[in-house]
Amino acid sequence: MRFCILGSGSSGNSALLQTAGATVLIDAGLSARRLGQLLAEHAALSLDKIDAIFLTHEHGDHCAGLDGLRKHPHIRLYANEATARAIQAKLKHRPHWVHFETGARFAYRDLEVTSFSVPHDAQEPVGFRFECGDQAVVSLTDLGYAPANVRAQLAEADILVVEANHCAELLKADPKRPWSLKQRISGRHGHLSNAAAAELLAATANPRWRHLFLVHLSRDCNHPEAVATALAPIRAQLPPHCEVTILAPGEASPLLDLSTAHNDDAPSAAAAAAEGHSDSLSPTVEKPSFPFPSPSYS
Repeated sequence: MRFCILGSGSSGNSALLQTAGATVLIDAGLSARRLGQLLAEHAALSLDKIDAIFLTHEHGDHCAGLDGLRKHPHIRLYANEATARAIQAKLKHRPHWVHFETGARFAYRDLEVTSFSVPHDAQEPVGFRFECGDQAVVSLTDLGYAPANVRAQLAEADILVVEANHCAELLKADPKRPWSLKQRISGRHGHLSNAAAAELLAATANPRWRHLFLVHLSRDCNHPEAVATALAPIRAQLPPHCEVTILAPGEASPLLDLSTAHNDDAPSAAAAAAEGHSDSLSPTVEKPSFPFPSPSYS
């Protein structure tokens, strides 16, 4: 399994997940041209190699590149029906949609995919869990708080992607955003603050975690150092072998290859649970296999 975050933040979000049998994107919030450049630069891939895109919700920073992908009609778009309808209304072409039901678990090639609802101000936003063999990736962005169904998804994962959108103090002091927007961002259907992300991670920490990405940082109301400061008090509660990467807005991550790294240097779950934890934090500044209604678009 290979994984790379291609872009993160209000300027566009997308991540690459590749297994022996599938090459997919999680969201496509960057232009098709930029996605092609980033795939070539970070993974030596082209858009012709992308099989499907799994979409979390309809906001532009997660789907802005879809119209530019009309030259790649082989790419399947996976979304729940509400999200598909909202996105389709903004597109100039009709891609090949495949609908899933939020909360369902289904197979896509050699991936087992689970979607789960998240509280955000969109039609029907979701997070994703992808499993291939004994490896798992959980992607969790764009949510105002983490209810029990979300927390349950975080426990067993090798790669964990969680948003740390804003520093509450910087958001409060920001002169560019009106009070109403600040309330939306900090509300229960907005975005996780640094403190909320740290609390969530401390409450759900699992010895299995190998790579933790903190993403979707606000360009004006956050910065990697503020995220690192918020995480420092809870670092001892995270697995000592878990690598933490904090991505600045617009930054891409290194390409991770779990097929070569998996369990090479990480202790077993039992050993990690018993082992002491380090205090250091070193951020780097075809269709689902179950029946359901046919897609509305073709």
